[in-house]
Amino acid sequence: MTGVEILETGPLSLVQDLGRTGHLRSGVGVSGAADRRSLRLGNRLVGNSEDAAGVEILMGGLSLRAQQQITLAFTGAPAQAYLDGIPVGHSSVVVADPGQVVRLEYAPTGLRTYLTVRGGIAVPKILGSRSTDTLSGIGPAPLKPNDVLEVGPTPVAFPLLDVAPVQPVTNGTLDIRVIFGPRADRFANPETLTQGRWTISTDSDRIGARLDRVGNDALLQRVDGLELPTEGVALGSIQVPPSGQPVIFLADHPITGGYPVVGVVADADIDRLGQARPGQQIRFIGF
Repeated sequence: MTGVEILETGPLSLVQDLGRTGHLRSGVGVSGAADRRSLRLGNRLVGNSEDAAGVEILMGGLSLRAQQQITLAFTGAPAQAYLDGIPVGHSSVVVADPGQVVRLEYAPTGLRTYLTVRGGIAVPKILGSRSTDTLSGIGPAPLKPNDVLEVGPTPVAFPLLDVAPVQPVTNGTLDIRVIFGPRADRFANPETLTQGRWTISTDSDRIGARLDRVGNDALLQRVDGLELPTEGVALGSIQVPPSGQPVIFLADHPITGGYPVVGVVADADIDRLGQARPGQQIRFIGF
């Protein structure tokens, strides 16, 4: 097997595509890239279909050695990459010859950088996807040094890409759109969600982003302490446990829950939350 040899992984590097669909009735979530937009962009840059598997790199710190000539790109959090010690551009196309080493520094902004390779990362599919689901354990194990990732065949057709739609990644306050419901009536003050600011807790991961209040702003107060019967929860659901500190469900979220959901984040803003660092502030905007 030839492709790319992993030398270093950084804090956490996972194989991800756009997830596994059609298995919710069996209790299997979608998973997939936390920042789908960046993975799609990277795949288009290297000529793959948008759903090809790449590597999601938490913070940076990945390095690899090409075992064959590969065409690659880094997107998402703008960590500086080097090819045999020479800087290469972010969200640009890079060709590495056999034996050359690609190294990624740590990102100054954002949380997740995506590596895409022409042909895609060809690990075996499980239930139609190559994604690693950190909640269920389905999919390939997190990458470790000395792993060798096989690269798939070069695509026959290439997507049309006139301009790379690169989205800025910031450590500033994020404005996140939210639709109230379905259980906003379980709170005495649901409007509190869109008042003041929240900060991403250090107790956050691919399953969910836990929020802390900024300053002395009020927490959400439930009308009663009764739990709901277990019901389905969608990507972006804002679930509120008894503490009043919301949790936004991200890529590897459970598919059911019993705590009330005060609102759901607009799908277009999920990818931005996938790049939000612990300590970063967000502001909810109702619409």
